Amino acid sequence: MSATLSARSLTHHYRGHGFRGRRRTLPALHDLSLTVSAGDSIGLVGSSGAGKSTLLRSLLALERPASGTVVFNERPVAPGSASSLRWYRRMVQYVPQNPASSLDPSMDVRRLLLEPLKQLGIAGDHHTMINRALERVELEPGVLRRKPGQLSGGQNQRVAIARALVPSPSILLADEPVSGLDLPLRNTVLAVLGQLVNRDGLGLLFVSHDLGAVSLLCSRTVVLSGGRTVEQGPTAELFRDARHAATRELIASIPRRGSKAGNK
Repeated sequence: MSATLSARSLTHHYRGHGFRGRRRTLPALHDLSLTVSAGDSIGLVGSSGAGKSTLLRSLLALERPASGTVVFNERPVAPGSASSLRWYRRMVQYVPQNPASSLDPSMDVRRLLLEPLKQLGIAGDHHTMINRALERVELEPGVLRRKPGQLSGGQNQRVAIARALVPSPSILLADEPVSGLDLPLRNTVLAVLGQLVNRDGLGLLFVSHDLGAVSLLCSRTVVLSGGRTVEQGPTAELFRDARHAATRELIASIPRRGSKAGNK
C-alpha cells in the first residue's frame, strides 16, 4: 500500500476575545480535507491566519480537532503519549521553518541525527542510516563533527531535513523550509526537496508564503482562506487561471525572480 496521510473534514476552534473583550469562539478550520500520498508534492498556501499552522499541528497529532479525523494508511492518528505515537513519527516527519528552534546548538550534527533514531527505537546500523541521510541532502560527512553555529543557514536547513529523513519516513511536512534563506541557498534546499519527491518517492506537504518556491517544487497546490479550502488543483493551472480572490491576491505577491530550483 502506498503511504497516505489524510485530514478528513477537520474543524477546529480557538477560544479568544472578540468585540469589547468578550470571550468568543474563533474559527480556525472548517470541514477541511486534504490528502498527501508518497510521491506527491503539494503546496499549502494562504495568508496569515488562513489555518495553515492549525492544519499542520493537527496532522502532527499535536492538537485534537473539534471534529473530523487524521488518518495514516487508514489508521486513526490523534494526540497521545510519545510511545503511542512512535509508529506515526517513524512514518511522518516534520521539517521546521527555523532550524535554530530544532537543532540543539550544544550538539554536533552526528548527535543531532542520532537522537531521533534513539527516541523512536529504530534498530539497525545507525552510522549507515546517518550517512545515507546526509547523502540525500547533499552534505559531506565532515559536517558530522560540527555544531549548528559552525554551519551556514542552508547547511543547517539541510541538517534539519536530514534529521527528518533519518528514520526513513514516507511523508514530510515542511513548514516554510526556505524562509529567511538567500536565493542560492533557497534554491539548493528546493532542489534537495525536489529530489526527495521525484527520486526517492517521498510525499511532501510544503507550507510556504513563497509562491515562487511553490511553483517550482509542487505539482499541486491547495489554497486556504479563513480555515477553508477555497481553491486547489495543478499548480501551473492554478497560478495561470486563479478563480478565487484569495488566490489572486497571493499570486500578485510573487517576486519576479526568474530563478530555477536547480541552481547552486
